[in-house]
Amino acid sequence: MGKIYKALISDGQISVAVLDTTDIVNAAIKIHNLSPLSAAGLGRALTATAFMATSLKDENFRLSVTISGDGVGGRIITAADGKLHIRGSIDNKTADLPLKENGKLNVSGLVGKGMMTVVKSMGLKEPYVGKCRIVSGEIAEDFTAYYAYSEQQPTAMALGVYIGTDGNCLGAGGVVFQPLPGATDESIAEAERLISEFNDVSKQISEIGGKGICDKYFGGAQFTEAEPKYECNCSKDYIDKVLLTVGKDELIKTADEIGKV
Repeated sequence: MGKIYKALISDGQISVAVLDTTDIVNAAIKIHNLSPLSAAGLGRALTATAFMATSLKDENFRLSVTISGDGVGGRIITAADGKLHIRGSIDNKTADLPLKENGKLNVSGLVGKGMMTVVKSMGLKEPYVGKCRIVSGEIAEDFTAYYAYSEQQPTAMALGVYIGTDGNCLGAGGVVFQPLPGATDESIAEAERLISEFNDVSKQISEIGGKGICDKYFGGAQFTEAEPKYECNCSKDYIDKVLLTVGKDELIKTADEIGKV
């Protein structure tokens, strides 16, 4: 189970979220048997999706993110609901590339160039669909671009996934800043300065955890706490309802032709 800490800083002008998604990424690694590179890419996307889910005002509201790039990883798809149940997958679960010159995993090469699509179902007649181009493939910058272009919400985001030599995740998470309406230039500049402290956010989480980051950088803030969890919504009841939409005649025909549905 992960942790999301949220608070207001700079006299209530800036919203900050600190996410520890180590357990969520390890669940994804175990379920999908991910390579370190695929775990890093999917893990960053799961972390950003967990943050996005905190804005869903009802437990039944849902969102999905599809990162369709031309990199070696193929599509990355994540989903969440208002209960903070997070899940996701990547086409190429065993993707691999040489490390970058700085020794870090080549997530931009995993993702490549393409489009990112966000779909939100929030009880309206039609779901909200937002799209933007993948700007770097590093995922944090891509979600930042999505917020700027599709939701007109200035955002600064740092994401990271630290994979150990045994293939497990030692630390994963992120830090997100969003100015509220009326935020001063000084407050925004301070948030921009602070985000530079989290170039190694996954390493920091592995050492002091999300709570440690809250205490170290935002000690005076009053944080709320939530617990996202890697969990799929599928169940026998859910699948039964899906099958009912196919229709009795089609189900019988399928069973007759291939022996099962």
